[in-house]
Amino acid sequence: MKMLALKSKAVWQASNLLLACMFLLPASSFAQAGLLDMLKDETDSLINYTNAAFKGTHIINGHSTKTKSKGELDFLIYHRFGTINSGIEDFFGLDQANMRLGFEYGITDVINVGIGRSSYKKTYDGFLKWKFLRQKSGKEKAPVSITWLSTITIPTVNITEDLTTLERMGFANQLMVSRKFGEKLTLQLMPGLVHLNTVPTKSDNNNVLYLGGAYRYKLNQSFALTGEYYYQINPIASVKTYDAIGFGVDIETGGHVFQLHITNARPTFENGFITGTTDNFWDGDIRFGFNISRTFQVGKKEE
Repeated sequence: MKMLALKSKAVWQASNLLLACMFLLPASSFAQAGLLDMLKDETDSLINYTNAAFKGTHIINGHSTKTKSKGELDFLIYHRFGTINSGIEDFFGLDQANMRLGFEYGITDVINVGIGRSSYKKTYDGFLKWKFLRQKSGKEKAPVSITWLSTITIPTVNITEDLTTLERMGFANQLMVSRKFGEKLTLQLMPGLVHLNTVPTKSDNNNVLYLGGAYRYKLNQSFALTGEYYYQINPIASVKTYDAIGFGVDIETGGHVFQLHITNARPTFENGFITGTTDNFWDGDIRFGFNISRTFQVGKKEE
């Protein structure tokens, strides 16, 4: 009898343990499911911004959608030699030079300003740049980055007659739309309008519409191939001009971005190279050039 009582007690304890497991296991499963749902919600709430679509604020001649971060100051040097087909007399263009020095500053992460001075027609230039959409994925999605650019130029050399400062001014407004595909390829589209206060003849357009396109293809962490093309929709009629074309390579070394390229454009500001390129790239009127930028942090960097 005593043995039977012990067996009955063991059976009763086992049944109680089984019942406890039956109730606790679903509760544990529900708790795990709840934790997984919370983690999923937290993950979905993250916003993943696309980085390094372009390494520099300029591609070759024109701007990219990239903006400097708040407090960053960029010092830029642009150099364009003469045409390679000028021959040995001009050492294949190296005896000639056009240069621009410029500064760009990040007022905020998305609003930049810049100034520059070019030896081409001794021109002063300035710009305002605003990135109002950045490519991102996650809970909030944006398939592209969009940046607005407004520029002003004042050449200080009168080419044909004595013009006032206002008459010499030129302006450009441009919308830049870029998208990075994967880790290597970035494409950019740039519709815009150039306005010149003074044109060669009264029959010429003061407003020139254009459409630009550009690409960047990343080879590795330090090198990338670049290219750009600007098509004039209604070019100035009295002067024979050509669309600005460029191909290059970006080299990144720490805080420096070094850009080597070939282009048919001599000016390095929008209304200059878009409406004032008089060399034909496909006839061999090609200029070797380079851009150098060095970034400095002004003030304390925000975390």
